[in-house]
Amino acid sequence: MPRASSPPDAAPSVVRVLLAFAAVYVIWGSTYLAIRFAIETIPPFTMAGARFLTAGALLYGWARSRGVPRPTRRQLRDGAVVGAFLLLGGNGAVVWAEQWVPSGLAALLVATVPLWMVILDWLQGGGARPSPGIVFGLVWGLAGVALLTGGLGAEAFEPRALVGGVVILGGSLSWAAGSIYARSATVPTAPRMATAVQMLAGGALLAVAGAGAGEWAGFAPGAVSLRSAVALAYLIVFGALVAYSAYIWLLGVTTAARVSTYAYVNPVVALLLGWALADEPLTPRTLVAAGVILSAVLVLNRLGRRRRRAPAPQATGAPSEGG
Repeated sequence: MPRASSPPDAAPSVVRVLLAFAAVYVIWGSTYLAIRFAIETIPPFTMAGARFLTAGALLYGWARSRGVPRPTRRQLRDGAVVGAFLLLGGNGAVVWAEQWVPSGLAALLVATVPLWMVILDWLQGGGARPSPGIVFGLVWGLAGVALLTGGLGAEAFEPRALVGGVVILGGSLSWAAGSIYARSATVPTAPRMATAVQMLAGGALLAVAGAGAGEWAGFAPGAVSLRSAVALAYLIVFGALVAYSAYIWLLGVTTAARVSTYAYVNPVVALLLGWALADEPLTPRTLVAAGVILSAVLVLNRLGRRRRRAPAPQATGAPSEGG
């Protein structure tokens, strides 16, 4: 019978699709708060290094058990470069800055990644000149960031908080650069193996950064709180494995444009969770700024979709999550 012989062509159930979208929307949006809880008693770079080394090892083992070949030397090299930009530069900036920057605001600042991608696309050789609509989107998004910063209150202008915000913007630039580099990089064709290589490389670099920052010298594993330990486990299992698997599956059953809507939902989830569970401020001005930033991201995504394809490395975390 035709139906029995071609089950892969059957349309997925609506419930399954909705559950997958819920995982990508809610889990990745919640990782910003989980990062804040995890770094309460675990040094930031050490925590992120442990997260991605563990998740990368699990993904690598899973891929190999399914017959995926080992990556070549060039694939390892290019994957390490992508991992350095995305995880050391992008995620590392977020986990370090969240020592002083509220998780919801960190998520909003990370939502500026599409702005950086448009700029880098233009500046690199052969990049198209931004259209008036894209220029408007860039200016509108920067206005949202300015509005957000201006309404944070005096405590946000404490030097470390200001530096943290700048570092997150720099990390977003690093993520955008890594995403653009990934387009031409030689990486494993199997998405999970490609991500495993990036996680292992980025996790190792984050661990080295933690050692270089002196985190290991003063770190006592016995002093890790239950909340931090649970948050780290959540980041590994749900943030890096469950949500990623849901993301990969959705790319195979629906359009990339629909899947990319996570970039608009995650900051909203992060803001609400930070307000509800961590007493982070949620003022009318913050909400207006969030609307401005997210609308700018939407405009840039729609106008620039024909000039860029969604890179697989985004499945590891930012801009949807600090990691």
